[in-house]
Amino acid sequence: MTVVCPVLRPPSLSIWNAFTLEVIAMERNCMIGFRTVERNQMPPERLSELVAAAQADPAAFGPLYDRYLQPVYRYLYSRLGNAHEAEDVTSQTFIAAYEALPRYREQGQFAAWLFRIARSKMNDHFRRNRFEVGLDAAKRAVAGYDALGEVIHDEELDRLQSLIKKLNPEEQDLIRLRYVADLSFSEMADLIGKREDAVKKSIYRLLERLKGQME
Repeated sequence: MTVVCPVLRPPSLSIWNAFTLEVIAMERNCMIGFRTVERNQMPPERLSELVAAAQADPAAFGPLYDRYLQPVYRYLYSRLGNAHEAEDVTSQTFIAAYEALPRYREQGQFAAWLFRIARSKMNDHFRRNRFEVGLDAAKRAVAGYDALGEVIHDEELDRLQSLIKKLNPEEQDLIRLRYVADLSFSEMADLIGKREDAVKKSIYRLLERLKGQME
């Protein structure tokens, strides 16, 4: 079986509006505490069932592919800044995951395992091409999202983008994993090898820092 990604395009709702709206909401509501509600997370027992089914029958890989296609693509697009390249690396990621799935052991979270493959394929791409676009794809990622203009002025978005670019690479990737790939704190912790509470604190501090700089 060959896994081929359909033609994808930059997501209409991406880090550059979702994250901006969250920061502005923090400003307007004087956020107290830290939002820990997870978004769009599949119950662990259901995910385990899908993984087991795919390991038993390769033809059952489809639901896992459908569940993680867009998160993986969004993450890779945010790093590569090019839709065609993101499609290629996404396809490579799922082909590698499909081939490696019989060797997968549920010692960590499936999303973390899959994103390790995605990052490895992305790094291979960087080594071949000897460049990284980083966060300069921001404006292209939101260019088609008209509703954003109803909530935030362009100059505010430009300012937030500029502030994100000034974060160190590890901090930028935390934002990508949380707000682009939409990983849970638990999945992020497994992926980067830190405790879940440490990841939550890191995200909270980043939001607080950006909030303060936006004021």
